[in-house]
Amino acid sequence: MATIDTNTAEHYNWGEDCDGWHLVRAPELSIIEERMPPGASEVRHYHAHARQFFYVLEGELHMEIDGDNHTLSTGQGIEIAPGQTHQAINRSGSPVRFLVTSQPSSHGDRILNPTC
Repeated sequence: MATIDTNTAEHYNWGEDCDGWHLVRAPELSIIEERMPPGASEVRHYHAHARQFFYVLEGELHMEIDGDNHTLSTGQGIEIAPGQTHQAINRSGSPVRFLVTSQPSSHGDRILNPTC
């Protein structure tokens, strides 16, 4: 077993200039560190099977979950159950870094729901 961080993890880009690093990538569990610049957001969606937990490492993250708005600061997290429509948004003037834990992995389990 080797240690892992954003320098050694598999990296990918998503959305508008956002970054992701796969810290754990297995069918039964996914842990990703993500970075969103100011003004960036993900597409509103839900997962049929994956339960997720978003945890802010640095900055401020706005989460819309089933129409309810939550603002998470450094050291705060929120759980999202399967079937809950959600969208992460960085409304602050600084980048935000956060962890997304999914069980099972959310890859291939994302259902777009832009009208909610």
